[in-house]
Amino acid sequence: MSLSADVQRCADTLAALEAAIGCALVGQPQVVRESVVALAAAGHVLLEGVPGVGKTLLVRALAAAVGGRFSRIQFTPDLMPSDVTGHAVFDMKSEAFRIRRGPIFCNLLLGDEINRAPAKTQAALLEAMQEQQVTIEGTPLALTPPFLVFATQNPIEHEGTYPLPKAQLDRFLLKVIVDHPDADEELAMVRQITHDRVGDRLDVSGVREVLSATDLLDLQQVTARLRIDDGVLAYAVRLVRSARDWPGVETGPGPRAGIALVRAARGHALAGDRDYVTPDDVKAMTPAVLRHRLALGADLEMEGLGPEDILRDLLAGVPAPRT
Repeated sequence: MSLSADVQRCADTLAALEAAIGCALVGQPQVVRESVVALAAAGHVLLEGVPGVGKTLLVRALAAAVGGRFSRIQFTPDLMPSDVTGHAVFDMKSEAFRIRRGPIFCNLLLGDEINRAPAKTQAALLEAMQEQQVTIEGTPLALTPPFLVFATQNPIEHEGTYPLPKAQLDRFLLKVIVDHPDADEELAMVRQITHDRVGDRLDVSGVREVLSATDLLDLQQVTARLRIDDGVLAYAVRLVRSARDWPGVETGPGPRAGIALVRAARGHALAGDRDYVTPDDVKAMTPAVLRHRLALGADLEMEGLGPEDILRDLLAGVPAPRT
């Protein structure tokens, strides 16, 4: 099958996936699109938003639409690394130690309120997110692909939280901001959730499975093969380097950000039913790829500026190539 035919098939699958998620999550089209793009690009996602905007519901709907094993970990201050990865236990019958695997051995992992756990527990995800394996008692154990982490955090409550270190943040392909829905979407959400339902349980029963774990691996291979012109590739790298040297930025994105931006742009192109990447694909994914990779200096913070302001100026100030 040609690449164009593969792209058409996979683009239809992504459209069906977005529609399936929409059966449970009302509105938030950009959030759904960016999550689906990360899925296609085989990248992890950090979801940030205030309580009640649908972060957990989004991931549960995504898990229902994608076949494979789903696990959820509620991060708390007393959570230990072994609660995530697993540990060795002594088997009295065999008189030997055996490995009891933790919830991280899955295809899609929801890490709820990841910043509620201390650094040593957060670090339990580092090896898994980067190397697709977990080491228990000196034994490396491979995770079954696909393996994706969707983690959530609340940006307004800081008591009892532990900010993610930069090395951890850099493992996330995207940081997706889940904001309040607009008036019409909120009305539709309240109508849907309160109609003929008891309580406020997260209901994903209407979400159908769109693709299997094997299908997802195939889709990710198609995404990685999308064409990108050298000029567009250079544009992505130029954006990252410009962000690194932007006035007032204390710590900018490293080389991994450029790789992430190209991967995300390919996913965005596939969702747009194209077998090639355009500068607009790069622009569309720049905020989600770079916002968590910028540490601003005190001067910018005193002026009330945030990463979104810097990225808006960045996209306006760095010329895009003509294609």
